[in-house]
Amino acid sequence: MDLPGPIHDFLLVFLGSGLILGGLGVILFTNPIFSAFSLGLVLVCISLFYILANSQFVASAQLLIYVGAINVLIIFAVMFINELEYDTNFRLWTLGDGITLLVCTSIFFF
Repeated sequence: MDLPGPIHDFLLVFLGSGLILGGLGVILFTNPIFSAFSLGLVLVCISLFYILANSQFVASAQLLIYVGAINVLIIFAVMFINELEYDTNFRLWTLGDGITLLVCTSIFFF
């Protein structure tokens, strides 16, 4: 897609933010339905990245296969899970999350 430079840069930042927020949603949501919808957001943002890179066929395949089929299949499978099988208490940070955060940030900065 031939866009002017500032618009293209804004769209890249916007889609990158959507990818990061959607990825965090996949990890942090305890409800599997919300997590599956966040995964759908990530897959749509990846497809829009392909459109910005002038790969319309890959973008349409991404939308049809991953968002249209795989994500719907995940949501369909999650609907069969009994609500009592997964933990409904919302714990934002656990000990393992804190250790993982420390390891990843130390690798990133050092």
